[in-house]
Amino acid sequence: MGNLISKQGVLAWIEGLQRAYAANRQRLTDLDSAIGDADHGSNLDRGFSAVQTELATHVPEDIRGVLQTTATVLIKTVGGASGPLYGTFFLRAAASCAGKPELDETALVAMFRAGIEGVQQRGKAVIEDKTMLDTLLPGLSAMQASLDQGGSIADVLSAAAEAAEKGMLSTIPLEARKGRASYLGARSIGHQDPGATSAFLLIEAARNALP
Repeated sequence: MGNLISKQGVLAWIEGLQRAYAANRQRLTDLDSAIGDADHGSNLDRGFSAVQTELATHVPEDIRGVLQTTATVLIKTVGGASGPLYGTFFLRAAASCAGKPELDETALVAMFRAGIEGVQQRGKAVIEDKTMLDTLLPGLSAMQASLDQGGSIADVLSAAAEAAEKGMLSTIPLEARKGRASYLGARSIGHQDPGATSAFLLIEAARNALP
């Protein structure tokens, strides 16, 4: 047992996410302009800016509250598929943290598992459909493997980020089978998926913010 993740740690993660999506707004937009609606970067930047405003104005009592507030604001403010998918991730993550003032390694992996399974159920996608799940599912597998080997929170998140980055890059040669990009058929091949990229930033921000 190493460090535990407090409510402040989760707030730092969400704040880090807001900075990551602001910094990568143009990159995500460029990726999305190739195979989508060219709004992925602006949607996430707007959504997480609104989350930060809400969390600063009404600070939730616990970890579950932070994640629940994040979900609610994203569902309200983010357009396209991103709002419902990221909203579902944080809503399910929140439910897994009910009654937990702090998270250890096991609770952290359970939180990500709950969120990612929610995204799977909502988006009905599988590996190699060229979606955010090409990042999230390898990230989750690496988390679990690290946890099974006795890894600390830092170990678990480092393993997840490394696997998630490989998953993100694996979308480049794939043909999209879900979402707007699937309308392009073979023309989607050769482009990195914007959702897989924003999902990598989600895990990378956790690695950077959490103990």
